[in-house]
Amino acid sequence: MKHLPQFRSKREEERAALKNTTGYKLWSIMFTILYPFIAIFTFLFSGIIMFFSGISKVLAYLFGGSHARH
Repeated sequence: MKHLPQFRSKREEERAALKNTTGYKLWSIMFTILYPFIAIFTFLFSGIIMFFSGISKVLAYLFGGSHARH
């Protein structure tokens, strides 16, 4: 019953009106098309960051550890 027009809140009405705009429809289409590319980029970029983080940890262990012993 809450979705019947007489029981809708002002915000629900505003949201429904916004979904009918050209911008919303264009954004929905573009997001749907580009989502796989965004996901792949995020996955690859995270992998690159993890790789360099690993190198940094190894270098910190090698060079930082030698100073801690003295």
